Amino acid sequence: MAYGEFAKIYDDLINEDIDYEDMCSRIIEICKVENINFDNYLDIACGTGNVTAKLAKNFKESFAVDLSDDMLREAFNKLKKEKIKCQLVCQDMSELSLNRKFDLITSVLDSTNYIIEESNFLKYLMRVKDHLKDNGIFIFDVNSYYKLSEILGNNIYTYSEEEVFYTWENTFENDILNMFLTFFVKKGELYERFEEEHLERAYTEEFIENKLKELDLKIIGKFDGYSKKSVENLTERIMYVVKK
Repeated sequence: MAYGEFAKIYDDLINEDIDYEDMCSRIIEICKVENINFDNYLDIACGTGNVTAKLAKNFKESFAVDLSDDMLREAFNKLKKEKIKCQLVCQDMSELSLNRKFDLITSVLDSTNYIIEESNFLKYLMRVKDHLKDNGIFIFDVNSYYKLSEILGNNIYTYSEEEVFYTWENTFENDILNMFLTFFVKKGELYERFEEEHLERAYTEEFIENKLKELDLKIIGKFDGYSKKSVENLTERIMYVVKK
């Protein structure tokens, strides 16, 4: 089960590696350049709500969806603490159904790679298109094929601090990265052990761009992460900006 118990410690482990401020500033900058309305915002696969919280402040109405109840619980507490109004919905991103349209839709931090079946990738894009206003934009990123196959694939990582220790064992086969994580989290004088398995599909740029074209979704920007740099062979995260 992905993002079950892990949801409780996700922010402690992940936040130090991600500059949410820069990421969200870049997204807002793109929105302003594209002259979108700041009325309705949707965050797909919102996780614990770090990006949701920063971007929702700029919009009159915000929604966030995730498949994990545990992650949504963390997001709810965070948004409540920061007094940010946002509707949270538990849904599969490839079956998105909110009966409304948005000026900005985001799906960040390789959430799209969690779509394992290629057929569901097209369904995902179709659902996004259906929820996007005519002048709206869709911003999403993917872990590049290079990163999943060459950097993360078939490697073992460990993380050790007093409160948390975990091992991260990866295998890469048939375009799928299998990540098996074993956690030991300190509870009082003892450590609680739990395991999670995560799968990500490595999508080629050609595959992604062909599917976007198939749905008449226009790529208006493609960058090395959340920078303004062009994508290169060794780019690890690719960010797409898409319009109808």
